Amino acid sequence: MASVGPSAASTQPALPSGPAVFKTIPYAFILPEIVCGTWVWILVAATSVSLPLLQGWVMYVSLTSCLISLLLLLSYLLGFHRNSENWKVLDSLYHGATAILYMSAAVLQANATITSEFGINAPLNYQLNCAATFFAFLTTFLYILHAFSIYYQ
Repeated sequence: MASVGPSAASTQPALPSGPAVFKTIPYAFILPEIVCGTWVWILVAATSVSLPLLQGWVMYVSLTSCLISLLLLLSYLLGFHRNSENWKVLDSLYHGATAILYMSAAVLQANATITSEFGINAPLNYQLNCAATFFAFLTTFLYILHAFSIYYQ
């Protein structure tokens, strides 16, 4: 009887640990996700929040996503995953769900930007809201890239 090739589990790429996280796609997206998400939160907080319901959701999504992504990055850096396949599923589900939440936040931030064009302190608030909208959509794109890169890995 002919020998069977290596099992499917042994051909799967290993999950990175330590500094290799920053050199491996899609895990290298985690730090830019955190940085861009932090900019969203800072820029929205710097405006006079004229629509608290809309921009409150934007701040909630950005801050929560930053904190959870930071915990995920630390767990990869410290090697908590122990090369378990369950971490790939967790990572993909988290980034997919967060991409959907960030898309809703980015659209709401764009709406807040449009309505802030003619408000009090219009030029400054409008510019800050424009920057926050840009970073919200950029962060959404990063989360989508991360989720699909894990899925197709």
